Amino acid sequence: MQRTLVLLKPDCVQRRLMGEVISRFEAKGLEIVAMKMIQITPELAKQHYAEHVEKPFYGGLEAFITSAPVIAMAIDGLEVIRVVREMLGATSGLKAAAGTIRGDFSSSRQMNLVHASDGEEAAARELKLYFGDSEFCDFNSPMTSFMRASDE
Repeated sequence: MQRTLVLLKPDCVQRRLMGEVISRFEAKGLEIVAMKMIQITPELAKQHYAEHVEKPFYGGLEAFITSAPVIAMAIDGLEVIRVVREMLGATSGLKAAAGTIRGDFSSSRQMNLVHASDGEEAAARELKLYFGDSEFCDFNSPMTSFMRASDE
């Protein structure tokens, strides 16, 4: 099992697509083990996007991510980092395949609805930015036995 961070970005919240996106993760059999709505501050944005702070596009990125609330989620599942990123599609909604979240709902590179950690190290770092240890609700869903074999 893996755990990843997913952010429903300001455009997702403002366009009221939160339920649609969350339902896709649930339909896939992924487990949401923490979720909250927050307003990202400039300080948190700098921590989250630390590798981009010195790049020319950072100012616009910070302005966007701090412009409205986001939904932060911790999601568990088998190979969840890869699975979620494949469900999102290419970064640019214009290049994302139909059937992916971005392919179906986005037509922008920056306003692409959802952020997801790109690897295990990033997931561990990003989850600590948004959640304390006591905020994770680990539980056994009765649906698990209908979503994957017991030896997976």
